[in-house]
Amino acid sequence: MTETPDGAEDGVEEVAEEVVVEPEQVEPEAVGETLAGTEPGNRPEVATDGSQDGRPRWVELATSADHKDIGRLLIGTSVGALFLAIVELVILRIQLAVPENGLLESVTFDRLLSMYGATGIFFFALPLAFGLFYFLIPLMIGSRGTALPRLGQIGVWLVMLGGTLLYSTILFTPPEAGINPLPPFSEVAFTTNNGVDAWIVSTGMATLGLLMLAIDLLVTLKHLRAPGMAWRRAPVFVWSGAIASWLFLFIAPIFLAALTMLLVDRRLGGSFFTGGAGGAPLLWQHLSYIFLAGTYMLVAIFAIGAITEIVQTFTRRPLRGRNAVVRSMIAIAILGTLAWTQNMYTAPIPSFWKYLSMFLAIALIVPFGVIFQSLISAVAKNDFNMSAPLRYAMGALSFASVGLIVEVSQSMLAIGTQLQQTYDAWAATHFALFGFAVFGGLAALSYWYPKLTGTYLNEERAAKSFWLTYAGGLIALVPLFGAGVEGQVTDAFRFFGGEGLGFFNLVSSIGTLVLFLGLVLTIGNLIRSRVEEKPAPPDPWRGETLEWLTTSPPPPHNFDVLPDVRSANPMSDIREVLAKMDSGEARETRESEPVA
Repeated sequence: MTETPDGAEDGVEEVAEEVVVEPEQVEPEAVGETLAGTEPGNRPEVATDGSQDGRPRWVELATSADHKDIGRLLIGTSVGALFLAIVELVILRIQLAVPENGLLESVTFDRLLSMYGATGIFFFALPLAFGLFYFLIPLMIGSRGTALPRLGQIGVWLVMLGGTLLYSTILFTPPEAGINPLPPFSEVAFTTNNGVDAWIVSTGMATLGLLMLAIDLLVTLKHLRAPGMAWRRAPVFVWSGAIASWLFLFIAPIFLAALTMLLVDRRLGGSFFTGGAGGAPLLWQHLSYIFLAGTYMLVAIFAIGAITEIVQTFTRRPLRGRNAVVRSMIAIAILGTLAWTQNMYTAPIPSFWKYLSMFLAIALIVPFGVIFQSLISAVAKNDFNMSAPLRYAMGALSFASVGLIVEVSQSMLAIGTQLQQTYDAWAATHFALFGFAVFGGLAALSYWYPKLTGTYLNEERAAKSFWLTYAGGLIALVPLFGAGVEGQVTDAFRFFGGEGLGFFNLVSSIGTLVLFLGLVLTIGNLIRSRVEEKPAPPDPWRGETLEWLTTSPPPPHNFDVLPDVRSANPMSDIREVLAKMDSGEARETRESEPVA
């Protein structure tokens, strides 16, 4: 093209004339809200009217391949799973509230424990992380969708069908082999019912579905980034989604292979894990703990990415050491997964692997320390109003830091050997995962709630539910450190009066009830705020990432005009150019300024 006298490229003005609607020709409300705080109708706008086919919303969700609908389904599934998991935890803690309690039989306790573990991992933590990744990453990279939408559609339904299958076992026989069904206990010789088979199939379906979502995200990140969206300009949350997807691409096939081998052993006469027939029960431990250790790191990376975006938005400045934070997340994914034998200190494996996992776990201090130092220093040096997203983010950092500190101490071979499979290890893991998955997930949900729903989250109810949840978590978990030191193991359905465990368990059970109340109020606030329909603008927080460019909630095509990214802060660039355009200081051309 040749340039016209006024600096615009030849042919560009002809296209503009076809899509621009002059403000005096339409009513202001027909144009909608504009960006950067400008009033409707004070400058030319590109207006889009969506089509309405009259179908019920549930039919649209069931048949949609839109990444936003798929993300909402996953997020809704995870919120429902959070409620089920906390109900199961309350029942488990009521059983352990007093010595020699006869409320539950041992088999019922084992079944609840099995359901609790599967629900928390496969249907709450992982779907929440991938649901937010899948909803937000195409928006944050300036894409109109994902590269393989049908793959994502199949994936979300596999996850939901897996959860349905798991809870349908209540009608026949729930799984009863524990959080991690270790052979030989999970073999047919010891567990003859079909509960373990249902656990294998349901968790396998969820893992396969999430693997499909991870593949779609990676292909989307490779091929559908907006013009100018180089990796050096990509938001930290996009980096966390890419790292988490690559990590899941590595660990998910390993776990699917382990599930297949266990099912073959149980129903087809195989001997992969049968000790007396040429198999090795320890093989299941290695394969499953690779997956569980990787999942732990994946959830941590997800929470770190979300908290980073929240801190940057509310402190109004870029994160100090951004590149170091990204590199630290990569190091966490690698080192944390390779330290899987930290869970096998009491297993008969060579000492080399135990010491290797100990050194790898200790090495994790460095990347976690870099990240926490960057986030805490950013918050400490700025003045801001404490809102729900930042409140949950700070709760996540405090809970996760306690869990990680204790996890490091337990990575020492002498300490870990004594405390493995006790409530001390249970409390440390729950502190970390409760910080990353629950508080980190709620921080992300409250931050992106206006974009997800188009409405504001009620701040007053969010503050009350946060403090109940925070206090309940502390009261529920801190006493378990004492119970673990006294030797209480995690899989026992009762304890006796002379063991000195009554006080720890009673306080923990009371704290679990407070935690239950806080999470129920939190879930109720998520639902009630959506029903109240207090409309949110496109950019309620004045964020710096591209999801705030489009409407809340976004249209099916995400963007009327694809953004042209020129820096790591595209929204600041767009606001600056729009301000100049409104004042007549600049023209909207590709040659001069980055614009949408």
